Amino acid sequence: MYDEMVISDTDPLLESEFIIELVRHLRALDSYGAYEKWSDARILDPLIMTRERKKEMPLIADPDDVTLSNIRAYYNALALTIERECGHLCSPLISLSHEGFGRVLITVGKLVVMDRVLRDAHLFGFRSLEALKTESDKILNQAQAMVSRYPAVAAI
Repeated sequence: MYDEMVISDTDPLLESEFIIELVRHLRALDSYGAYEKWSDARILDPLIMTRERKKEMPLIADPDDVTLSNIRAYYNALALTIERECGHLCSPLISLSHEGFGRVLITVGKLVVMDRVLRDAHLFGFRSLEALKTESDKILNQAQAMVSRYPAVAAI
């Protein structure tokens, strides 16, 4: 997709729990086995939207199927990680228009632990692998705090 990769195969962040889960979800999208010989870094690389990559993208565009799949994989991986941490069933709800505007909710029981508005989904990505990890950890920590604060609602 891009000329050169921006993630190193030796990046220690590739060993973090959430990144491993995200790679699992991205690999699950590969029904034809194209990713079979790809490294984890190569699979994650399209999620990294550097300034140079953003400059190559049009300001207004509809997200393609690969981008939509990456968005779903990212939020599904978040939901599964939250579920694993809190021990309650967790459900992601992703609603996107064909123009790339929408909302993502992640619920634990009847408790909404994450609510994000998505704009310009064709530009979905993170400045770096570190930014992806930092943003994901922030969401995971906030979700865990919500479940701890309202355990009865999360258990419904």
